[in-house]
Amino acid sequence: MEISSAEFVISNTDVKKCPAGIFPEYAFIGRSNVGKSSLINMLTNRKGLAMTSATPGKTMLINHFLINKNWYIVDLPGYGYARRGQKGKDQIRTIIEDYILEREQMTNLFVLIDSRLEPQKIDLEFMEWLGENGIPFAIIFTKADKLKGGRLKMNINSYLRELRKQWEELPPYFISSSEDRTGRKEILDYIENINKSINQ
Repeated sequence: MEISSAEFVISNTDVKKCPAGIFPEYAFIGRSNVGKSSLINMLTNRKGLAMTSATPGKTMLINHFLINKNWYIVDLPGYGYARRGQKGKDQIRTIIEDYILEREQMTNLFVLIDSRLEPQKIDLEFMEWLGENGIPFAIIFTKADKLKGGRLKMNINSYLRELRKQWEELPPYFISSSEDRTGRKEILDYIENINKSINQ
């Protein structure tokens, strides 16, 4: 898939104020500092489309970007930032859950996982919640360029082993790096194939 246009449309905290219409939406979510904005910018070939923040956990908004005039990338708030107070965490959780559970246009959720880390409880619990609620999702292992040699494969296999304890069938997964554009074609092809199946 070629991306010929990518434009910011709206930011908000209320799912009811998300754009009207039936265009499919592909939402991106992950723990704070997982490289979400960098990944969106890499996928769209637009350096400053999604704003990267020097302060993890700062974004509390649902951001819609219209791609090729016929589908959306949705940048959801990051979860699990330790320094945020309980009230802030509850607020973020409500924004995320309302969007995921109520937004009919949401076609697929991409859960971003930092490939450098061992399996994190918060990510595993979040994916389990998605499964319980029948939410279609795929995993993107980010920051693949930061690991040398066989370490990347080892880390990902470790994660998949952990997932198999809870899942009979593993969700689709991709390996990405915003630095060297690893995974861009595979992720965009995956989105394109879903869009084609919707339009048939």
